[in-house]
Amino acid sequence: MPSNHGKYVYERYVDDLPYVDQPGFCEALNRVIDEQGVAFVFPAHDSVVLTLALRAGELHARYAGSPAATCQVCRSKRATYRALGGCVRVPRLFGPDEVPPYYPVFLKPDVGQGSKGTHIAHSREEVDCFLRQDPTLLVMEQLPGREYTVDCFTDRFGALRFAGARERVRIVNGISVDTAPVNGEEYQKMAEALNATLRFRGVWFFQAKRDAGGELVLLEAAPRVSGSMALYRNLGVNFEALALFDLMGKDVDVRWNQYSIRMDRALGSRFSLDLRYEDVYIDLDDTIIRDGRVNPLVAAFLYQCRNRGIRLHLLSRHAGDLHQTLNRFAIEQLFDTIVQVPDSSCKSEFIVTRAAIFIDDSFAERRRVQERLGIPTFAADALESLISL
Repeated sequence: MPSNHGKYVYERYVDDLPYVDQPGFCEALNRVIDEQGVAFVFPAHDSVVLTLALRAGELHARYAGSPAATCQVCRSKRATYRALGGCVRVPRLFGPDEVPPYYPVFLKPDVGQGSKGTHIAHSREEVDCFLRQDPTLLVMEQLPGREYTVDCFTDRFGALRFAGARERVRIVNGISVDTAPVNGEEYQKMAEALNATLRFRGVWFFQAKRDAGGELVLLEAAPRVSGSMALYRNLGVNFEALALFDLMGKDVDVRWNQYSIRMDRALGSRFSLDLRYEDVYIDLDDTIIRDGRVNPLVAAFLYQCRNRGIRLHLLSRHAGDLHQTLNRFAIEQLFDTIVQVPDSSCKSEFIVTRAAIFIDDSFAERRRVQERLGIPTFAADALESLISL
């Protein structure tokens, strides 16, 4: 089975489709559409966007995206600059035999994404070296200023309903992993110019960067969701939902919250365990409640168990009034059984089912339970492996 993160995140993940450029792709996709009852297909990769736009009539579901002509223009940086150079500032391009008047210059693939295959050249010799490796590279001016993404939504009537700019503060593999909204008429004007020149539909974005003089220069436009579009979704602009409602012929209203926000993305972990259990025995102090507050990670796990019909049993040596404490934190109703364990007893004495796991901050408690019962034990910091949100 291929290694892919999607199977850890989505309950109905399908990972055996052929690549978009392989024979039988649309046929295989249609089988999934029919089996899963899919009504809309929402491509999120540039190559898939173009393929599905061109073959939308073959799909057994509605294609959610811009027209094929727009997707073809946006898939090529050269075609993008040719189509939009008359309405916005685009980078200056140098021919393969042209000697740039200044260095460094920037090279990037005509068809590409995520900053893959890009280079900075400081001499003609370096330019020639990179072009020998990839003759499709575009040679263009190096833009030293700040970089931005503008997330956009255009409705079925061609009206630009939203354009939200954000600075790409930190970029990893072409994705802005630290990003924050920025304001300014220049971003809106560029969005309007692009929307008036190309026919967009639904979700799209463009990237721009400032030149040495501070002027905004278009880098690319793409008729798909952007990598960090979630920033504006958390302000209230759900681009995907807007696009789907618009496809269904429903008029939409775009509203968003006007408070300061910043998004930083980092590597997260998901787990796959060969572990089945019907009961959870869990400690209270320093496990569910820590520093006078409910641990939200533990709370998420407890509610996940309730959703799945897994029984929850509280085993606590709480020194005060246990029920009063549980009521104060509004968690008493979560548990099927509640036991206040005497100091003279081991918690393993109160674990009466074998298909169970035990959760406690105390290593000594976990060791005794594991030695006597042989069931899996966890500290609270290991619960992330049991959560599948």
